[in-house]
Amino acid sequence: MSPEIHIAILDDHQSIIDGYIFRLNQTPGINIVFTIRFGDELESMLVNHHVDVLLLDVQVPTAPDNANPYHILPLIPKLLQVHPDLHILVISMHNQPTLIKAVMDAGANGYLLKDDHAIIQELGNIVMSIAKGGIHLSQQAYQKLYKKLSKEPMLTARQLEVLSLCAAYPDETTAELAQRLEVANSTFRNLLSKAYITLGVRNRASAIIEARRMGLITPTENGPEF
Repeated sequence: MSPEIHIAILDDHQSIIDGYIFRLNQTPGINIVFTIRFGDELESMLVNHHVDVLLLDVQVPTAPDNANPYHILPLIPKLLQVHPDLHILVISMHNQPTLIKAVMDAGANGYLLKDDHAIIQELGNIVMSIAKGGIHLSQQAYQKLYKKLSKEPMLTARQLEVLSLCAAYPDETTAELAQRLEVANSTFRNLLSKAYITLGVRNRASAIIEARRMGLITPTENGPEF
Protein backbone atom coordinates (compact mmCIF):
# COMPACT_ATOMS: atom_id res chain seq x y z
CA MET A 1 0.00 0.00 0.00
CA SER A 2 1.33 3.45 -0.94
CA PRO A 3 1.98 5.85 1.94
CA GLU A 4 -0.56 8.58 2.65
CA ILE A 5 -0.03 11.96 1.02
CA HIS A 6 -0.28 14.69 3.64
CA ILE A 7 -1.93 17.90 2.40
CA ALA A 8 -2.15 21.42 3.83
CA ILE A 9 -4.29 24.26 2.49
CA LEU A 10 -3.81 28.03 2.78
CA ASP A 11 -6.72 30.04 1.37
CA ASP A 12 -8.68 32.90 2.90
CA HIS A 13 -12.10 31.75 1.64
CA GLN A 14 -13.69 28.98 3.69
CA SER A 15 -15.97 28.00 0.80
CA ILE A 16 -12.88 27.42 -1.39
CA ILE A 17 -11.25 25.34 1.34
CA ASP A 18 -14.42 23.28 1.70
CA GLY A 19 -14.45 22.68 -2.07
CA TYR A 20 -10.85 21.48 -2.04
CA ILE A 21 -11.58 19.16 0.88
CA PHE A 22 -14.57 17.71 -0.98
CA ARG A 23 -12.47 17.03 -4.08
CA LEU A 24 -9.45 15.68 -2.22
CA ASN A 25 -11.51 13.34 -0.04
CA GLN A 26 -12.62 11.54 -3.20
CA THR A 27 -9.05 10.33 -3.78
CA PRO A 28 -7.84 7.43 -1.60
CA GLY A 29 -4.49 7.95 0.09
CA ILE A 30 -4.85 11.68 0.76
CA ASN A 31 -4.84 13.03 4.32
CA ILE A 32 -5.56 16.73 4.93
CA VAL A 33 -3.51 17.62 7.99
CA PHE A 34 -4.49 21.29 8.36
CA THR A 35 -6.24 24.22 6.70
CA ILE A 36 -5.54 27.87 7.51
CA ARG A 37 -6.78 31.25 6.25
CA PHE A 38 -3.97 33.61 7.26
CA GLY A 39 -0.41 33.67 6.00
CA ASP A 40 1.41 34.28 9.27
CA GLU A 41 0.16 30.91 10.58
CA LEU A 42 1.81 28.92 7.82
CA GLU A 43 5.45 28.53 8.88
CA SER A 44 4.68 27.41 12.43
CA MET A 45 2.07 24.94 11.19
CA LEU A 46 4.57 23.41 8.77
CA VAL A 47 7.06 22.99 11.62
CA ASN A 48 4.50 21.07 13.65
CA HIS A 49 2.99 18.93 10.86
CA HIS A 50 4.50 16.74 8.16
CA VAL A 51 3.20 18.03 4.81
CA ASP A 52 3.89 16.59 1.36
CA VAL A 53 1.85 19.05 -0.73
CA LEU A 54 0.85 22.59 0.18
CA LEU A 55 -2.11 24.13 -1.68
CA LEU A 56 -1.45 27.84 -1.68
CA ASP A 57 -3.27 30.95 -2.84
CA VAL A 58 -1.06 33.86 -3.84
CA GLN A 59 -3.10 36.58 -2.15
CA VAL A 60 -4.25 35.90 1.40
CA PRO A 61 -4.41 38.25 4.43
CA THR A 62 -1.39 38.23 6.70
CA ALA A 63 -3.41 37.91 9.93
CA PRO A 64 -6.93 38.43 11.31
CA ASP A 65 -5.96 41.96 12.31
CA ASN A 66 -3.77 42.62 9.25
CA ALA A 67 -5.57 42.56 5.90
CA ASN A 68 -2.40 43.33 3.94
CA PRO A 69 -1.49 40.53 1.50
CA TYR A 70 0.95 37.96 2.83
CA HIS A 71 4.18 37.94 0.81
CA ILE A 72 4.02 34.48 -0.76
CA LEU A 73 6.63 34.79 -3.52
CA PRO A 74 9.73 35.34 -1.35
CA LEU A 75 8.39 32.76 1.10
CA ILE A 76 8.32 29.84 -1.37
CA PRO A 77 12.14 29.43 -1.71
CA LYS A 78 12.49 29.81 2.05
CA LEU A 79 9.93 27.06 2.68
CA LEU A 80 11.68 24.73 0.24
CA GLN A 81 15.00 25.27 1.97
CA VAL A 82 13.55 24.49 5.38
CA HIS A 83 11.31 21.68 4.07
CA PRO A 84 13.14 20.18 1.05
CA ASP A 85 10.53 17.46 0.51
CA LEU A 86 7.63 19.91 0.39
CA HIS A 87 5.76 20.36 -2.90
CA ILE A 88 3.80 23.55 -3.55
CA LEU A 89 0.73 23.83 -5.77
CA VAL A 90 -0.52 27.38 -6.26
CA ILE A 91 -4.24 27.81 -7.02
CA SER A 92 -5.25 31.36 -7.88
CA MET A 93 -7.72 33.55 -9.76
CA HIS A 94 -4.82 35.60 -11.13
CA ASN A 95 -3.61 34.64 -14.61
CA GLN A 96 -0.97 37.27 -15.36
CA PRO A 97 2.00 35.66 -17.18
CA THR A 98 4.53 37.54 -15.04
CA LEU A 99 2.96 36.24 -11.83
CA ILE A 100 2.76 32.65 -13.13
CA LYS A 101 6.41 32.80 -14.17
CA ALA A 102 7.43 34.30 -10.81
CA VAL A 103 5.62 31.53 -8.90
CA MET A 104 7.23 28.80 -10.98
CA ASP A 105 10.63 30.51 -10.77
CA ALA A 106 10.28 30.54 -6.98
CA GLY A 107 10.09 26.73 -7.02
CA ALA A 108 6.38 25.86 -7.09
CA ASN A 109 5.33 22.57 -8.69
CA GLY A 110 2.23 23.90 -10.37
CA TYR A 111 -0.18 26.75 -11.02
CA LEU A 112 -3.90 26.11 -11.36
CA LEU A 113 -6.58 28.70 -12.07
CA LYS A 114 -9.58 28.62 -9.74
CA ASP A 115 -12.01 29.10 -12.62
CA ASP A 116 -10.58 26.10 -14.47
CA HIS A 117 -13.44 23.89 -13.32
CA ALA A 118 -12.39 20.79 -15.27
CA ILE A 119 -8.92 20.72 -13.73
CA ILE A 120 -10.21 21.44 -10.21
CA GLN A 121 -12.41 18.35 -10.54
CA GLU A 122 -9.17 16.37 -10.99
CA LEU A 123 -7.52 17.99 -7.97
CA GLY A 124 -6.92 14.72 -6.12
CA ASN A 125 -5.09 13.11 -9.03
CA ILE A 126 -3.10 16.27 -9.66
CA VAL A 127 -2.01 16.42 -6.02
CA MET A 128 -0.89 12.79 -6.16
CA SER A 129 1.21 13.58 -9.24
CA ILE A 130 2.66 16.71 -7.60
CA ALA A 131 3.62 14.65 -4.53
CA LYS A 132 5.74 12.43 -6.80
CA GLY A 133 7.65 15.43 -8.18
CA GLY A 134 5.50 16.20 -11.21
CA ILE A 135 4.31 19.63 -12.32
CA HIS A 136 0.88 20.72 -13.44
CA LEU A 137 -0.52 23.92 -14.90
CA SER A 138 -3.96 24.90 -16.10
CA GLN A 139 -3.99 25.03 -19.88
CA GLN A 140 -4.39 28.80 -19.89
CA ALA A 141 -1.53 29.20 -17.42
CA TYR A 142 0.62 26.84 -19.50
CA GLN A 143 -0.06 28.80 -22.69
CA LYS A 144 0.79 32.11 -21.04
CA LEU A 145 3.97 30.70 -19.53
CA TYR A 146 4.99 28.84 -22.70
CA LYS A 147 4.68 32.02 -24.78
CA LYS A 148 7.00 33.74 -22.32
CA LEU A 149 9.50 30.87 -22.31
CA SER A 150 9.31 30.30 -26.08
CA LYS A 151 11.35 33.46 -26.58
CA GLU A 152 14.21 31.83 -24.68
CA PRO A 153 16.59 29.11 -25.99
CA MET A 154 15.20 25.58 -26.26
CA LEU A 155 16.99 24.36 -23.14
CA THR A 156 19.74 26.20 -21.33
CA ALA A 157 23.04 24.55 -20.49
CA ARG A 158 22.02 24.58 -16.83
CA GLN A 159 18.71 22.85 -17.59
CA LEU A 160 20.56 20.19 -19.59
CA GLU A 161 22.92 19.72 -16.64
CA VAL A 162 19.93 19.21 -14.35
CA LEU A 163 18.36 16.64 -16.69
CA SER A 164 21.67 14.82 -17.03
CA LEU A 165 21.94 14.60 -13.24
CA CYS A 166 18.39 13.27 -13.04
CA ALA A 167 19.24 10.63 -15.62
CA ALA A 168 22.44 9.65 -13.81
CA TYR A 169 20.78 9.41 -10.37
CA PRO A 170 17.14 8.45 -11.04
CA ASP A 171 16.42 7.35 -7.47
CA GLU A 172 17.59 10.54 -5.76
CA THR A 173 15.24 13.29 -4.61
CA THR A 174 15.41 16.83 -5.96
CA ALA A 175 16.92 17.93 -2.65
CA GLU A 176 19.74 15.37 -3.01
CA LEU A 177 20.31 16.34 -6.65
CA ALA A 178 20.38 20.01 -5.70
CA GLN A 179 23.18 19.24 -3.24
CA ARG A 180 25.16 17.56 -6.03
CA LEU A 181 24.73 20.65 -8.19
CA GLU A 182 25.48 22.86 -5.17
CA VAL A 183 22.38 24.99 -5.63
CA ALA A 184 19.28 25.66 -3.53
CA ASN A 185 16.51 23.11 -3.73
CA SER A 186 14.14 25.79 -5.07
CA THR A 187 16.65 26.67 -7.81
CA PHE A 188 16.93 23.04 -8.87
CA ARG A 189 13.15 22.65 -8.97
CA ASN A 190 12.83 25.84 -10.99
CA LEU A 191 15.33 24.60 -13.58
CA LEU A 192 13.59 21.24 -13.75
CA SER A 193 10.11 22.78 -14.06
CA LYS A 194 11.22 25.03 -16.91
CA ALA A 195 12.68 22.01 -18.68
CA TYR A 196 9.38 20.14 -18.23
CA ILE A 197 7.41 23.02 -19.72
CA THR A 198 9.78 23.48 -22.64
CA LEU A 199 9.73 19.75 -23.41
CA GLY A 200 5.96 19.51 -22.96
CA VAL A 201 6.09 16.89 -20.18
CA ARG A 202 4.99 16.71 -16.55
CA ASN A 203 7.48 14.51 -14.74
CA ARG A 204 11.15 13.65 -14.49
CA ALA A 205 11.05 10.29 -16.28
CA SER A 206 9.20 11.74 -19.29
CA ALA A 207 11.61 14.67 -19.46
CA ILE A 208 14.61 12.35 -19.58
CA ILE A 209 13.00 10.21 -22.28
CA GLU A 210 12.14 13.24 -24.40
CA ALA A 211 15.57 14.85 -23.94
CA ARG A 212 17.24 11.59 -24.99
CA ARG A 213 14.90 11.23 -27.97
CA MET A 214 15.88 14.72 -29.10
CA GLY A 215 19.56 13.97 -28.59
CA LEU A 216 19.91 16.64 -25.92
CA ILE A 217 21.42 14.31 -23.33
CA THR A 218 23.39 11.10 -23.73
CA PRO A 219 21.23 7.96 -24.02
CA THR A 220 21.91 4.84 -22.03
CA GLU A 221 23.76 2.03 -23.77
CA ASN A 222 20.58 -0.04 -24.11
CA GLY A 223 18.18 2.85 -24.44
CA PRO A 224 15.97 4.50 -21.78
CA GLU A 225 14.86 2.27 -18.93
CA PHE A 226 11.57 3.94 -18.00
